[in-house]
Amino acid sequence: MSGRVFGAAEALEAGLVRSLHPADELLPAALELAREIAENTSAVSVSMNRQLMWRMLGADHPMAAHEVESRALSVIGGTADAKEGVESFLEKRPARYPGKVPADLPDFYPWWPDRPFRALP
Repeated sequence: MSGRVFGAAEALEAGLVRSLHPADELLPAALELAREIAENTSAVSVSMNRQLMWRMLGADHPMAAHEVESRALSVIGGTADAKEGVESFLEKRPARYPGKVPADLPDFYPWWPDRPFRALP
C-alpha cells in the first residue's frame, strides 16, 4: 500500500512469489506449473476459482465475494469431482476428475449480471 518498489528477491523472501527464473527459463517453468495444475486439479474447481478471483476483485463489498464463494463451496463440495478427490487421496492414487467445463459448472454460474454496453462519446 505504500507504493514502495522492491525487487524479485524480496518478493520471494516475503512469499509473494513462489520462484524466480532467468528470462530463458521462465516459459518452461510456467508451462510446468500449468501442467501440474492441469494434471492434479479439477477443471471445474480451477475454472470457478479463476472466475471468483477475477470477478470478485471488483465487488462492491467483501461480503459479495464471501456469498458467492460459500455458495460455490457448498455446491462443488457435493460433486463427483469432490468425491473423486477424497477417494484418490485415501487410495493414494492420481485423481481422475470426471467434471468438464463448461458442462459441469454449478447451475448458478455465471452469477454476475451482464453489464450494459454503451459506446464512449
